[in-house]
Amino acid sequence: MANRRPPSRRRPAARGPSRRSAPPRRRRSRRQQRRDTQLLLFGSGAAAGLALIYAVISWLLVNWWALIVLGALATAGGTAWTHRYRRQQAWERVRRQALRYGLPQLDALHHRDFEYAIRDLMRRDGCTDARQIGGAGDNGADVLATDPLGRTWVIQAKHRKDGDRGSAVGTPDLQRVNGTARQLYGADVVLVVTNGRFSTRCAPLAEQLHMHLADRRTLAAWASGARPLWELLPKVPPPRKGR
Repeated sequence: MANRRPPSRRRPAARGPSRRSAPPRRRRSRRQQRRDTQLLLFGSGAAAGLALIYAVISWLLVNWWALIVLGALATAGGTAWTHRYRRQQAWERVRRQALRYGLPQLDALHHRDFEYAIRDLMRRDGCTDARQIGGAGDNGADVLATDPLGRTWVIQAKHRKDGDRGSAVGTPDLQRVNGTARQLYGADVVLVVTNGRFSTRCAPLAEQLHMHLADRRTLAAWASGARPLWELLPKVPPPRKGR
């Protein structure tokens, strides 16, 4: 028999390092790094915050007058907010009473509150979008409103503390609102209303400019009654088409 070679023995392949043990070590290392980073950021933020607080306190101790200024500003802001809140509450009470004004009540108002009173009277009569816009840059308009018949009203309110004993509303006031009411606001009705009186030249100019005037007597009838203003004024433009 032929000599047979002994079967070759293969050496087992060398096994590499276990892959199961390494990843957990890497995970734990990364987690630890994240924790360390978070702790470092937290510590840095806390240190910066404490440093800022210390700097502010130190500055205030040296500049103590700033505390007085801040206190005064806070007091002024609180007073303004309280005044506005009380005024809103007062208007709500007036609305609940069906909104009627007497001339003495209107005379006692601040000129800005007089504008709000005109706005609220327009709302009472169905002008749900009536708003007060008087102030710096108002271009002569104090109240804007759209009546239930679709007409746009631009109203300038001229308040006189002394009523009809005060200075008369003059033609420059009419010219000012007339110059912007139709161009800027698309007014159908341009009105100047006052608790005082108009100069003798105002009525002819208003007719020429197709404006309307509501003097003290007209205002009294409107504010104390239930009729809308457009029923008290002569020659009010007809309703817009489609109304």
